[in-house]
Order: sequence, then structure tokens, then C-alpha cells
Amino acid sequence: MSAEVLPSGEQWVLDDGGWSATVVSVGGGLRGVSYGEREVVPGYAEHQPAYAGIGQHLIPWPNRITDGKYTFEGVDEQLDLSEPDRQNAIHGLTRWANWERVDDGTDPAVVEVGHRLHGAPGYPHQLDLRLHYRLADGLTVTATATNVGASDAPYGYGTHPYLSVGRVIDECVLEFRAAEWLEVSPERMTPIGLSPIHDSPYDFSASRTIGDLEMDNAFTGLGGGTWSVTLTDPASGDRAVLTSDTPWLQLYTGGAIGRTALAVEPMTCPPNAFVTGQNLVILKPGGSHSTTFRVSI
Repeated sequence: MSAEVLPSGEQWVLDDGGWSATVVSVGGGLRGVSYGEREVVPGYAEHQPAYAGIGQHLIPWPNRITDGKYTFEGVDEQLDLSEPDRQNAIHGLTRWANWERVDDGTDPAVVEVGHRLHGAPGYPHQLDLRLHYRLADGLTVTATATNVGASDAPYGYGTHPYLSVGRVIDECVLEFRAAEWLEVSPERMTPIGLSPIHDSPYDFSASRTIGDLEMDNAFTGLGGGTWSVTLTDPASGDRAVLTSDTPWLQLYTGGAIGRTALAVEPMTCPPNAFVTGQNLVILKPGGSHSTTFRVSI
């Protein structure tokens, strides 16, 4: 009798003292990170598929492309509308693809997975993708894409982990710094324009309670270099921190999971970047791009 196949595929557990994490073969995703008994990055059950974007990697574009249409190097492209209700192409092409483990398995605190993207309707490019996970006083994830095709390829990366301190986020204290926030239409989440964050509802440069604020917005002007988002339980003082080096950040207050955690999503480019070209990476044949994020307490 063949072994059971789980909805999220193979499961690879990392362990480093008090820290543990689970990486899955479907999407190369992250099915949770814990420190001792404390869930720092919420996951989902072994017999569930990923939902609400939990732990997924968004390649070769994060967020949405309105109508799935864009023009690259003079060629009009049409992506499949993977968000049909809003008529958008959302979160790339590899979330549900099978990834393979490519490290030698000798280090219990390391897992590296890989996937070759052969292209798809609207994205006729070939990329070799790697996700390197390492536990060491927290979890560090490095995402690398290499263009193995014969032509230039537009590229963006994002990821969708949630941070938790063990209580609903309405009661949590949030702190992060950005210069601008991206307004989007409520119906289709289409970008409208950037606005200063100062004195807006999204100004958390001084830490404060989230309350009933709803966010599903991108932020930029993160100061250059490394930025951080900190979520704190005001009762216990427990903190969860995500740091990254990307020029964009999406925050989502997690209505799809009952506001039990805050989605903190590093992005190399904003929504609709295939259309606007803003912060879009152009991978030359043989060229590579890497970015990193880290979760700690």
C-alpha cells in the first residue's frame, strides 16, 4: 500500500534547540514556526492545504496584476485570472507547484528546496528557484531566482507569513516605519496611488494598539537596508519580529484567519509592477536575484 499523500506534500522539519519549523513541498511553503510551546508563525494542520496565503512564497510576482494584462519588451501578455472574483492574476505561479529538497539533509537546522519554473500562459520565461531555510535563534529564509532561459524575464518576489503573539491582533501593539502607503480600490484592490503615512490611520512609527483597524495595504519608504515589523503582547511583553531587506511591505490584518495573527509580507515590488515597472527586477539570461527575511522573538 502506498504512503499517504498529504495536501501540502512532503514535510521537512527543522530543529535548533527551542526553535522548530516545518517546510512543505507544495509551494516550498512554511507550515509554521515555533519557539518551545509558543507559535511564532502560525501554520495549518498537516492534513490541510495552505489557506489564506499562510507561509506561501509569491513568485514571479507578489500581490495582484489587474486584469492579468501587461506588456513586456513590446509583447502583450495575458496571465490566467487566478483571482476570478476580482479579475486579477494574484501571487504568482508557484504556490501550488511541487518543490524538491535539494540540500543533503545533514544539518537538522537547514532545509533548502528548489523548483524549475518552465513558464506559463502570460509568463514565457524559465527560472530556477531556491528557498533556503535556516534556524539559528530564529528563522532566516533566503529566496533566489536565476534566469535559465534565453530572454530577459520580469521578476518580483513576495512571501506571506503571519506573526503571532498568542492573542487576537486587535489587542496587540504594532510598530513599523514607512514613508508612504498605497491606496487601492476596495472592489478590485487595484492601486490608486501613494500617500504619506504621517498622520494616516497606518502610522505606527510610534508603537500603538492595532484595535479594529483593517489593513491590506502595501507600504514603502522603509528606510533602505533592513526594516522590521514588531508585534507585541502588551500583557506578557512577548514579541514577534520580522525583518527584511525588500523595498516594499504588505500588511494584512488577517480577517481570513479571524484576526488571530498579522500577515507581514516582504515584497520586492508593489502590486501591478508588471504593468508599471516600479521596482521590477529584470533578470537577464544567467542573472540571479536574492532577498532575505528573518523571523525572531
